[in-house]
Amino acid sequence: MPTGRTPRLHITALLAALLGALLFVPPAPTAAAADRTVQGGRLDWGIKSSFQNYVTGPIAMGSWSLSGGAGTVGEKLFRFHSASGAYDPGAGSLSSAFGGGVRFTGHAKADGENELDLTVSNPTVRISGRTGTLHADIRSKARGSGQISDRRQVPMASLNLGGVDMRGGGSRIALNGVPATLTADGAKSFAGYYEAGTPLDPVSLSVDVKPAKESSDGDGPGGPDKPEESEKPGKATQKAGAVADAALDWGVRRTFREYVGGPIAEGRWKLSGGARDGGALYRFPGEKGRFDAEKGELSADFGGSVRFTGKDLDLTLEKLSASVKEDKGTLRSDGTAIATFEAPLKPKKGLLLVEEADTELTEDGAKLFGSLYKAGTEMDPLTLAVALDKNAKLPALPDLGSEATTEPPAKSAQSDGKDATDAPVSAATDSGESGTPVLALTLAAALLAVAAGATWFVRRRRTAATSVNSEEQNQR
Repeated sequence: MPTGRTPRLHITALLAALLGALLFVPPAPTAAAADRTVQGGRLDWGIKSSFQNYVTGPIAMGSWSLSGGAGTVGEKLFRFHSASGAYDPGAGSLSSAFGGGVRFTGHAKADGENELDLTVSNPTVRISGRTGTLHADIRSKARGSGQISDRRQVPMASLNLGGVDMRGGGSRIALNGVPATLTADGAKSFAGYYEAGTPLDPVSLSVDVKPAKESSDGDGPGGPDKPEESEKPGKATQKAGAVADAALDWGVRRTFREYVGGPIAEGRWKLSGGARDGGALYRFPGEKGRFDAEKGELSADFGGSVRFTGKDLDLTLEKLSASVKEDKGTLRSDGTAIATFEAPLKPKKGLLLVEEADTELTEDGAKLFGSLYKAGTEMDPLTLAVALDKNAKLPALPDLGSEATTEPPAKSAQSDGKDATDAPVSAATDSGESGTPVLALTLAAALLAVAAGATWFVRRRRTAATSVNSEEQNQR
């Protein structure tokens, strides 16, 4: 009967159109989904704690040593540094390579050779969706035959991110306690000590991501006709005045760090006073400073300290300061000049940046190091960043991740026989999540309720009409 169907068709069509309009989410701009550069960060991984115990225990009677600037966090956690790669916030994919390595040796034979000899270095994490793989360069000696295998970027461990959504991240991506499982290729490279599917230590990483460009005209925010910030009126008072912020990044010396954490010194280092450990370098926060642009002179003091301890070793670097005059820089610790460096001062847009300047140990610096090194010894490069006004931001310098972990992450849930989704996996970014806007979802929910009510009304009206027609027929 036409009068019973027409209202339902009209209402259904109207509701479908409104629902489609409310649920429609415009596609994200292409630029937001483009790959963004990973420009620093670190990876913390113990590989397998029980393997460490085995190597240094009474059976293998061996040891481990670090290389390539790798460091340690806690007792059984290795830190790999200098993250580089790319992140796609639209797809939620990450590819990040890290530097440094660790070598395990044990089961020494009469001829001095080690039956156990395994090196894991240069790990790379590749994540797509909610799964990923950890690759690494692996050099190992086969059990029994002693044959050496040297393979690059072996897919060593599979990573399970559980319910973590990697999409929509901001300028910093952090993953903590991601469960890792040994792959078949990893088992082969592991010299057969473990079978494929064996749970490994969980993986934690933190990387800094370069922000997407705000414009593509190549002229910067001010445009081609506007002067740079340093040329604007009113900035003259900053030519000779207090700096707004500063940071000093220095790793001291890579081989010194390896010596401290190695089998000879059997030591460690400890940071305090706001200094941060980036794996291959330490960051010391600025406290105060002055810059004179006319004379080209800079003086800056930095907070924090690092203390190295071990056998016959106790060295603290603290109250650091840097001074530059005529492009020649001097680094001091508690007033003692310990290193020199080249430092041409060329501020740009309120920021003065000296990147990875070569440093040389001074005579007094050599004495401070207990004559471990001679004067003139090349130390680690030094990076100095100084913000000349409050609007200038310090760049995200290499090797720094977010909130460096001080304790090993919790054990993987797989090692406890639980499902992988129950593992202590967490992810952090500094940006909101992608997806359908809350407003659209709220309106859609309301509309669905209206649709349900309208459908009930149409059905009720049709039922009533059918009932009336039946009664009319009965009366006839």
